[in-house]
This record gives sequence, C-alpha cells and structure tokens, in this order.
Amino acid sequence: MASGVPVIKWMLNRIPRPWLIRLSQRTLPLWEPFFRGKGLTDPINGKNYRKFLPYGYERLRPNALSPGTLSLERHRALWLYLQRHTSWWNEPKEVLHIAPEQIFHRLFRENPRWRVTSLDLYSPLADIKADITAMPLDDNRFDLVFCNHVLEHIPDDRKAMSEIYRVLKPGGTAILQIPLDASRQTTFEDPSVTDPAERARLFGQYDHVRVYGMDFIDRLRETGFRVQAIPISKLFSPDEIKRYALDAGEILPVAQKPAS
Repeated sequence: MASGVPVIKWMLNRIPRPWLIRLSQRTLPLWEPFFRGKGLTDPINGKNYRKFLPYGYERLRPNALSPGTLSLERHRALWLYLQRHTSWWNEPKEVLHIAPEQIFHRLFRENPRWRVTSLDLYSPLADIKADITAMPLDDNRFDLVFCNHVLEHIPDDRKAMSEIYRVLKPGGTAILQIPLDASRQTTFEDPSVTDPAERARLFGQYDHVRVYGMDFIDRLRETGFRVQAIPISKLFSPDEIKRYALDAGEILPVAQKPAS
C-alpha cells in the first residue's frame, strides 16, 4: 500500500470533492473485497478487514479509511455513539444532514423513523444547494443536525453556528465534529491567508481557514448551546478503539438547544 500513498494525497488535494464522491461510488465494489480479513472491524457494516486505507491531505493517517464504507475515524465513532449512547436511531426525528457523508447519506435515509434533509453548497448528494451561513430553512424545524468537519472551512463560523441553532427545535441536538487540537486553548486563524498552499501549511488542509482549539466549545456556548465535549476515550475501551480504528484523542461535541 505504500506505493499508493502518493496517489491518495494527490487525489485528495487535486480532484474536486464532488468528483471524488462520484468516483468512489463507482469503484468501491471493485476493490473492497481485496481488504477482507481479520484485524479491524468497520462497525458501520460489521465486516472485518486486514487493514484500512491511509488517508490525509497533508499527513497520512494509517488505517483511517474503511474500504467497506469509506468511513473515517470520526464516522465510525459517530455511528457507535448513535447506536450505543443514544436512543435517537429508534425514534421519529426530523434530521438535517449538512455536507452529507456518503455512508450516512444512505443509512440515514434508510431509517424509516427519520425524515432527512441534506444541505451543501456543492455536494451532488445534497437535497438543497445552499450556504450554511444562510440556510433557506424554517426556524425550529429539526430535532437533529449533523454537521461534521464543516465549520473549519467556513470563514464566518459563528454565523454558521447561529444558523444551526436557529433551525434546531428547542431541545434539539447538533453533532458538530471538527478537527480539534486539544493542546490549544485558543483557535488559530488568520483571514488574510488565502493561498491554498499556505493554508495547508498553517491549518493542515488547503481549504481550511483555522485550527480549532478548546475555545471551540466556548464559541458554541456563546451561540446559546448547552455543550458536552465527550472524549472518545471515555466512550470506548482501548480494545474497541484499536479494533474499530478510532482516534483515541478525538472529542465529540454534542450541542443542545435549550428546551426553553
């Protein structure tokens, strides 16, 4: 797989994301069987694999991308959280799925209890093509909002947080995963940096506009949310983190709009 590493980085940094989505949809059935075996488990499809694919725009992470569902560490952690630590999957929910991930786009819609609306400015999977900072959606509409690894791309992230808060029903919950540097207390951002190469150097990816620190939680609270910052290491055992190839350092932000 080492010989394929430069190819993966080149594709992620050069091919537009909508094209990557279409390409992966067509090729997944061809190469997934070659990875079957023992060692790792994708909890989303329940299948076992010898290894996962490396993934990353700048720094490639080993065993990050499941060949079965194209899930990353954050997707597998979210799925396990939904199934083990909430009752949402078995309850009627009005759901907003922002920047829909391929595997969740399908699974969420297959749940007969959920009514799902997806939104993105560019994704071919989205029902509504719109900017997250100006969503053409009614106030107090959704029970759940999933917006994962989106806010680090948005120059006015506080406006986006405010929009998510607006469309949530009182008592509703948003899962707002982001690449969080827990060693930083303060978010690092510089709006003057617009060059993709410089953004990649400073922020870790060519289309990121900041590196979030722990004050991300404060930004959500300032918007009005009640926030739980849940360490993945508190939700799953070391053996589970290894078996499912999760990021042991990830923190899951669960933000609730107060009921009153």
